[in-house]
Amino acid sequence: MSCLLAVDLGLKTGIALYEKAQSGPAIGLRWYRSHNYGSSARLRRGAYNLIGELPGLEYIVLEGGGPLADIWRREAVRKNIKALHIGAEAWRRALLYPRQQRTGAEAKHNAGSLARRVIEWSGAPRPTSLRHDAAEAILAGLWGVLEVGWLEGIPWGSQGDRDP
Repeated sequence: MSCLLAVDLGLKTGIALYEKAQSGPAIGLRWYRSHNYGSSARLRRGAYNLIGELPGLEYIVLEGGGPLADIWRREAVRKNIKALHIGAEAWRRALLYPRQQRTGAEAKHNAGSLARRVIEWSGAPRPTSLRHDAAEAILAGLWGVLEVGWLEGIPWGSQGDRDP
């Protein structure tokens, strides 16, 4: 398996893992979660451990910037993993209509709805509650698999099929 890890940066971090089968087009979201690291030191250990335990990790998509992005980027470089750095506006522009992101609150709400659709499409376990950082990691990851060519388009059809 080849993997892509998406991280919504922060001490409260959203993380999502996508896997691609070695043969054939099978790809999907395997798991997602939120984790409160609480401090930069704990985040550094967490990034080291997580990246080290994911065999087949080829890409890491980092949404956000600053010193916390540097922690993840350094670990990716050490493991020879390609790092893609984006802002939320990149995946929002690719996955949401402009009317779905007029305000930050509206964008977060629609991101949650779209993330649930990705979860359903992938057959990943459905959440009882989905934190916005995990939802944003799921969508940054979807942007990533489209960007690296693992998917040719939005899995459930055209953009017009997205929730309005």
